Amino acid sequence: MTDPGSPAAIGDAAARFHASVGAAVIGRAEAIELIFIALLCEGHVLIEDVPGVGKTLLARATARSLDGSFARIQCTPDLLPSDVVGLHVFNQKTGEFELRPGPVMANVVLVDEINRAMPRTQSCFLESMQERQVTIDWRTVPLPRPFILMATQNPIELEGTFPLPEAQLDRFLMRLRLGYPSAADELAVLSGYQEADRIERVASVVATADLMRLQATTRRTAVADPVRRYIVELTRATRTHAEIRLGASTRSALGLQAAAQARAACLGRGFVTPDDIKAVALPVLAHRIILASAARLRGRTEDQVLRELLDQVPVPVER
Repeated sequence: MTDPGSPAAIGDAAARFHASVGAAVIGRAEAIELIFIALLCEGHVLIEDVPGVGKTLLARATARSLDGSFARIQCTPDLLPSDVVGLHVFNQKTGEFELRPGPVMANVVLVDEINRAMPRTQSCFLESMQERQVTIDWRTVPLPRPFILMATQNPIELEGTFPLPEAQLDRFLMRLRLGYPSAADELAVLSGYQEADRIERVASVVATADLMRLQATTRRTAVADPVRRYIVELTRATRTHAEIRLGASTRSALGLQAAAQARAACLGRGFVTPDDIKAVALPVLAHRIILASAARLRGRTEDQVLRELLDQVPVPVER
């Protein structure tokens, strides 16, 4: 096996991860690639689409491909913050309070249908997503590393749901939309799942210790000053666009740089190009901007506006 600390190890791990997750998730090559990029950045992923297109399956397959701990939180309106982070329980025998950790204390946490949780419960994820720790009563508890939160939500059904606030959306590195599979992929799904659940074919192919070394290697991917300025110009362009009411934050610029570094590393390069930034711009930025009401009334989408910005902002060229 390639040394996890070497640049070549990233491409090797990406190939193994893609083969492992692809054994259960058919026809989602681009989504699998983006999720591995998020893993290299230790970034959180929001998978948003209609029911039955494989959102939860994709998250489960990702967790099974790693050898770390996994927990699943099924969100409902009666879910409490203590059900997520844990609580202290008084032990009458010892006369002391004991910590009973919640499911959020795992390497990979699947938060299914996150928008069904009440706002008070949604807010308990903010600290864990940004600071990799949780506060339980009077005690601050660090989370295991790496820590990746993968959340799913259905954007169509509105009854009994609570939209995520902008501050929480901004903490997701990426938002993925799977869409319906092609006819050929759907036929392959029917054939592959006829006799057995293909999730059982997914094996642990990346150790968490190795993943952390791969993350450190990814952060060493070079970003030239003109490319870094290109990132800044893109994010600043979202703040002055006439059709955008709320532009991208500085956190989104950091996320865009990290995701571009990870993509370059997966392709075996030690430096970032503008094409890397363009390839990850939509999943990284689209959920962080809010369109103006007039733009929405005209049927405009975040992806459309961002594609136009990518065409308008000058791309740095090598002299």
